[in-house]
Amino acid sequence: MKSNSKWAGLAAAACILWGISGLFAKGLFNLDPRITPIWVTQMRQVCSGLILLTVAQLTGKHPWQVWKDKKSAVQLLAYAVIGVLPFQYCFFLVVAQANAAIATVIQFIGPFFVLAYLTLTKQEALRLIDVAASLLAFGGVFLLSTHGNIHDLRIAPLTLLFGIMSAVGAAANSLLPQALVTRQSTISVTGWGLLISGLILTAIHPVWPSLPSSPTVYLNLSVVIVMGTIIPTLWQNHALGHISGMTVAFMDAFEPLASMIGSIIVFHFQPQMMDYAASVMIIFAVLVLNWTPRSKIKSRVEK
Repeated sequence: MKSNSKWAGLAAAACILWGISGLFAKGLFNLDPRITPIWVTQMRQVCSGLILLTVAQLTGKHPWQVWKDKKSAVQLLAYAVIGVLPFQYCFFLVVAQANAAIATVIQFIGPFFVLAYLTLTKQEALRLIDVAASLLAFGGVFLLSTHGNIHDLRIAPLTLLFGIMSAVGAAANSLLPQALVTRQSTISVTGWGLLISGLILTAIHPVWPSLPSSPTVYLNLSVVIVMGTIIPTLWQNHALGHISGMTVAFMDAFEPLASMIGSIIVFHFQPQMMDYAASVMIIFAVLVLNWTPRSKIKSRVEK
């Protein structure tokens, strides 16, 4: 599929919101020990899913229609279990156990899973420019997260495992709903994916603590649910109906960039020259990835 700058921009905007909301999620973990990654994930998935499905029903999007088609139902379950669940939950585990920078740099290997899948299934022809953009973007994220010091990535084995699972979820999150959103409404697919994944977590390990009476808790949680879940997930799935999963996956490069900008505004972080250099690398890599010479268009598989 030929990339479209409008939809690529929408996917990038979704990742920017995810990056900003990560600051609020980290703030939640620091507020009260009862607020854990699995609790935040349950709350955001279940609440967001219910809100979206209610809106879908009220606006005539027929959210129950997806279950009447066996193929769509199977794809939806796969999207919820293999994509949404590890993408959201495992990422928060790494944030809580380490920090947002480490979680982001590990999760960013997700596009490499996408690239490998599309190449192996011959849905995309691997180009040298794709490899170069991948390496440049990953290098930018790594530089942004570590300032070039590999020793800053002191990761426990279990944390690393969760990070890899998050990356696999990120890849699946970019690939699985692509065909589904062309047949079903985006808001219904998004709502069911979030609700199912949240209910699975609730069934496995129900954690519903009594929240401390603090406006800060409710404010942070509201931001995580609305700005960090509902809006960006809808935007990403809208984009998947128009551009390739590979392009959407690489928009994740904007997430650490947004986290840095958010840190400057909220926590008065003073960027160093290394931060600016990394930001340029990430933005340039995304622009390169979305540039497809006419001579190479035939090598792409139209979806």
